[in-house]
Amino acid sequence: MVFSIILLITDHHTNMLRNVRSFFNLIIYPLQTIASTPANIGIWLNEQLDSHQSLITENESYRTNNLLLKAQLQKFTSLQAENIRLRSLLKSSRKLKDQMLIAETIAVDLDPYKRQIVINKGQRHSIYAGQPILDAYGIMGQVIHPGIVSSSAILITDPSHAIPVQINRNGLRTVLYGTGAANYLEVQNLPNNADIELGDLLITSGLGGRFPEGYPVAKVINIIRDPGQPFAKVIAEATAHLEQSREVLLVMAQENKPQLLSEQITKESGSSDE
Repeated sequence: MVFSIILLITDHHTNMLRNVRSFFNLIIYPLQTIASTPANIGIWLNEQLDSHQSLITENESYRTNNLLLKAQLQKFTSLQAENIRLRSLLKSSRKLKDQMLIAETIAVDLDPYKRQIVINKGQRHSIYAGQPILDAYGIMGQVIHPGIVSSSAILITDPSHAIPVQINRNGLRTVLYGTGAANYLEVQNLPNNADIELGDLLITSGLGGRFPEGYPVAKVINIIRDPGQPFAKVIAEATAHLEQSREVLLVMAQENKPQLLSEQITKESGSSDE
């Protein structure tokens, strides 16, 4: 104890023991390191486990956010496609000087012998029988049964439907009939020597006051001329996306009267009620 007190006093008042302390610190350092190793290992393991758990949690969060973003992207893609369709309809409607209304297809007739649809507009929206329906690409058909809030419409490909058209290239007038097949129509009673060619665009002639004049209806895709028959068989494909368009345009010319159109519906639709 006396020796320790002497060392303490000497070390406090002089620097004689600095080298001795450094020597003993050098000897003791490995022992301190060995003694602190278990604690350091424990701290390192805890940090690794915390880091691993944090990475797992962060990864799950990223995965969840990725799924949510993908779901939103799908919705945005659908909205983008709808926006493109509506812009196309708006661009098409600008060509019209008549009143127009955008409607949406809500049902399709499953009868294989009919080509009819149901739209979400009715008499409360001033819809009337015989009102023409278009999409951004051409004539689709006309309303046949207007309801209060929804209406039934017949497509131009329905076998009971007919529409007066003319060849855009030369103005030759004829009538285009529905075949019952999706997107295909037929020109009947056209002489073999008629000036019609593959690729000719058939547009509305405006005769009868039903459909707006000058709108595309179909393109000629096949012509069969049999010398033994007086008439050629002409097949055309509808320009409108009859099986795809969801948004449609309802058009009513200002000079047309709904009562007159209602009387003329049976002449062009071929008694579609049957």
